[in-house]
Amino acid sequence: MLLKYFYDDKLAHASYLVGCQRVREAIVIDPGRDIEGYLAMAEREGLTIAAVAETHIHADYVSGARELADRVGAKLYVSDEGPAEWKYLYLDGYTNQLLHDGDSFSIGKIKFDVMHTPGHTPESLSFVLTDQGGGVTSPMGIFTGDFVFVGSIGRPDLLEEAAGIAGTAEPGAKDLFASMKRFRALPDHLQVWPAHGAGSACGKGLGAIPSSTVGYEKLTNPALQYDNEESFVRYILADQPEAPKYFAVMKRVNKEGPRVLGEGHHHQMLDLAKLHAALKSGTVIDLATSSEFAKGHVPGAINIPIGMLATWAGWLVDYDKPAYLICKPEQLEEAARVLHKIGVEEIVGAFDAHSVQASGEADEVYSAAKPSELLPRIESERVTLIDVRSNEEWNEGHIQNANHYFLGRLPSRLSELPKDKTVVVHCLSGARSSIAASVLQANGVKDVINMEGGYKAWVQADLPKQKETVSLSS
Repeated sequence: MLLKYFYDDKLAHASYLVGCQRVREAIVIDPGRDIEGYLAMAEREGLTIAAVAETHIHADYVSGARELADRVGAKLYVSDEGPAEWKYLYLDGYTNQLLHDGDSFSIGKIKFDVMHTPGHTPESLSFVLTDQGGGVTSPMGIFTGDFVFVGSIGRPDLLEEAAGIAGTAEPGAKDLFASMKRFRALPDHLQVWPAHGAGSACGKGLGAIPSSTVGYEKLTNPALQYDNEESFVRYILADQPEAPKYFAVMKRVNKEGPRVLGEGHHHQMLDLAKLHAALKSGTVIDLATSSEFAKGHVPGAINIPIGMLATWAGWLVDYDKPAYLICKPEQLEEAARVLHKIGVEEIVGAFDAHSVQASGEADEVYSAAKPSELLPRIESERVTLIDVRSNEEWNEGHIQNANHYFLGRLPSRLSELPKDKTVVVHCLSGARSSIAASVLQANGVKDVINMEGGYKAWVQADLPKQKETVSLSS
């Protein structure tokens, strides 16, 4: 048996290629949309990708299952558990098998036993792997998807928080408790192969190591220590990270079937003459560093540096409008791949950043100031102070007179901000607040100051702060 691990650090997403060398075939578990890595690995190992298996309908990235089925004819193994609204809708035309609890399927001598493990989502499955090549009958490991992570467990509130399906969080938590008890009954020696690592919003407190064992998780995973359902429900629903709003889009896209990109999919650089039309009709994302953007940018563009694109584009891009980029030509395809992974489909192309600067179109700026310089204006309320950090960070401590507008939800709160008053924006260090400054300016708040060093610099300067004031972020 061959097991290869793939990890997309931008999305904290893990996927796996499992191959049977005897029949020269492989299956991919929970593939991402960029399938080239799986194809290259299979070719390198002399394998044919014969199948794809998904643990559930993912919410945080666009699945590559349909792309593989379309490109190489891979058979789709997907869940048929859960209510009608969580059934796959694109399977016609592709070879597929719908899976239920207790089913099994094989790739050569490698057997996968299906466990229905609802809670994170109603249709969620786990796959118990047994390598029967040497006559072994004991299982080796389990692909848990978003059910059990290293050091954590999948959150049950995403359907309510991100997809807006009211009343599903607590029933999901109860389902998760029952699934957790089934997991604890598995043999301790089983390896655990989850679909996410540290940084994913699909759970809280995920570990950074790629795999674990059932026995180790039973000893150390906080979510597996509960024997009382009520206590478990309280624990699992508390203090979850903000659920990105694009998760609702991903659920729909992966259920209905992502658009097939096809081999050789690429994007184009655009004539600068089209920039003004792009600003009127779409979302224009400038990938410049925050310092470069602050010194001069095109009015109406938002700034998401390329290293932060996967984290924040899903919050800030309007999915109903075409997307355009301002970037260096060599950044275009990588940025487009990231956007496609989170379901931004209509990427028209990009404007060359150097040409934009040379044209004189980048004539808008915003300033930065140190906390000590801003203190008198903040205390006298001559400026509006905006804190764009997470709820957890805010509750740990914040600046007096600050208003809390989490960055991801800032676009929906813009009408509450004065457009005739200077707005000072800050986060922990200045990176997220630079994105917020661009969002504010693009939406008519022109007099914006980014606090240098953010809350961290404020605390280091020993300036006034407080805890647990009412948050305005919900």
